[in-house]
Amino acid sequence: MAFIGNRTLEMLYKAQRDGYGILSQACYDTNSVIALIRAAERCRSPAIVMIFPVTLMYGKGPFLQFCITAAREVSVPISVHLDHATDAEHLELALRLAEQGIKFDSIMVDASHADTDEENISIARPYVDRATKLRIPVEVELGRLEGGEAGLRMISDAKLTNPEKAKEFIEGTGATILAPSIGNLHGKYINPPKFRQDILQDLRNTFQDTVPICLHGTDELPDDLFRECIRGGVSKINVNSWARDPYAKALGEALLTKPFPDAVDEATEVFAAVCERFYRLFGSAGKA
Repeated sequence: MAFIGNRTLEMLYKAQRDGYGILSQACYDTNSVIALIRAAERCRSPAIVMIFPVTLMYGKGPFLQFCITAAREVSVPISVHLDHATDAEHLELALRLAEQGIKFDSIMVDASHADTDEENISIARPYVDRATKLRIPVEVELGRLEGGEAGLRMISDAKLTNPEKAKEFIEGTGATILAPSIGNLHGKYINPPKFRQDILQDLRNTFQDTVPICLHGTDELPDDLFRECIRGGVSKINVNSWARDPYAKALGEALLTKPFPDAVDEATEVFAAVCERFYRLFGSAGKA
């Protein structure tokens, strides 16, 4: 198989089999990467360092290499994932770096902005094929999530995933990980979220845990909903602002009164504390 030994897939398949979730936390700087990993070692939990395209374009190869090195030099499984790569320049940079040996463990080729599933497949497939040759598994989105964040495209017309098309879609794209649209959205929820758990169940019945399922759009979700989604078969859980916002607030406030190293360490611990909470909530603590 093309992906034997792949860090992302190994931890996701194990999580699916044993019924827990993996935190895939957006990291914008070296401090947040250190915080995620520090917390993972404390909790003995696997985790995913998730990078948005805007961060990759800013830090390019040196930042990605830092993330990879940090992930490899710890005692728990950590992988590095590129989220929501929608534009050619983002995907070309990720693949070009991989050819140079600076390689994500997994990437998301996001063509959910396409008008049809067929167009989504036609956009994603060439990139999936190239990534597969580089032994990088790919996540794709079937349907379309509303909203936008952190440099992502703003989407205003959500489209729920049709489980009956899921097998054809995965085969058509050649991808390995599926992100469904089940009523989730990127950004803040104006109304209480109402997730279609039946879609998750249908996907699980279709794939029999052979295709890891990723939950996007997790801002401000209640703990019980996270647990319900994990019971429904979700193994990869993307998180952004839960840790980012208190970290940024703590750093800004601490810098006004404390030496720079002290302020950074204090803010890093704030980020780490959020990660620790999710490791326990998702059931991954102690699974490394």
